[in-house]
Amino acid sequence: AERVLLRALTVATALLLALPWLVFPGLALWRLSRSTFLKDERATAPDDAPFISIICPARNEARHIDGFVRAALASTYPRFELIVVDDHSTDGTGDLARVAGASDARFKVIDPPPLPAGWFGKQWACHVGAQHARGDVMLFTDADTRHGPELLVRGINAMRRRQSDLLSVAGRQELGSFWERVVQPAIFATLFSTFGGTEAVSNSTRPKSKIGNGQCLLVRHDTYRALGGHEAVRAYAAEDLMLAQQWCAAGKRVHLVGGLEYMSTRMYGSLGEIIEGWVKKTYAGGKYVMPGHPFFRWLMRFWMPLAPSTGWIPFVALILGLTGIAPVSWTTFGAAAYGVSVLYWLVIMRLMELPLAYAFLHPLGALVASYIYLKAAWKGDNVTWKSRTYVAR
Repeated sequence: AERVLLRALTVATALLLALPWLVFPGLALWRLSRSTFLKDERATAPDDAPFISIICPARNEARHIDGFVRAALASTYPRFELIVVDDHSTDGTGDLARVAGASDARFKVIDPPPLPAGWFGKQWACHVGAQHARGDVMLFTDADTRHGPELLVRGINAMRRRQSDLLSVAGRQELGSFWERVVQPAIFATLFSTFGGTEAVSNSTRPKSKIGNGQCLLVRHDTYRALGGHEAVRAYAAEDLMLAQQWCAAGKRVHLVGGLEYMSTRMYGSLGEIIEGWVKKTYAGGKYVMPGHPFFRWLMRFWMPLAPSTGWIPFVALILGLTGIAPVSWTTFGAAAYGVSVLYWLVIMRLMELPLAYAFLHPLGALVASYIYLKAAWKGDNVTWKSRTYVAR
């Protein structure tokens, strides 16, 4: 009887230890559900539609630029210009862009001056593009995005309804390869677990709770100039996050909205690109979500690589228990925690329009995310991106 009781207590303890894997994902999904979307905005432009300047910094984007230009110029919005800033590309990006938009008077390509010291390349290209912009509103976007015809119309209507100074749109992520489908959901799940749904971001008055999506930032031109534009964030790895935080601190209205039907992005095409891209910004940008004291940023170097471990620890415990390397209680804990985690990831895969089978591979995605965060923490403020090396602020 004592042996049975002891076994029951061991199982109960293992199940109790697995409880956080049920509670915290559920809380994350509840926070994510509190979101608003562009599909709820009007699909017709206002009678006094402001002139919009679309500004796209592009460095070595030959793979994407033709599709981007053609999609952006297909907008149903009545008054806009499209400016591509060819950031000293070596793969013919500028020439391909000129061919794609050659027949459209609303389009032009700008070759910026050499990159000044102390600037990140993207911020410099955005800054130069803004100097040539004629719009009352500017849309900063990326060459790897695809704009739907109604993106600008619905975005402006959302901006006006909310009286936004900065409105950021979160679009759909195009995930084509195996590693994209395994790793990218793990990274994005960390982001929305940290910041919550769009309304949590929009309604917060705390700058560190703000985030922007540099793939689609609609800003008032007058506010942009008054707050120093991209020059104010010229040396930050995550310029979109810092713009949102600085504008919030200045008392401006900063909002985030979902636009899954109206914009898509293929950020990275391979495991190497995924690692390089996220290493660039996860520590150098993520430290500005932490409290400002140097101790917390020092602590982040150790904590950050451990954060994704909740995704792979249950699976490792399950395997160790099943193989007899660890006690049977590890099997109980691992099976329970991994099982409820799979349920959570089934929801995530459904939301991201991915095959549900990838939910069972989430420990692999979490393991790669741990490696990315470890490498980012080791590099610290030293950032390498597209053949340039920076020291981030």
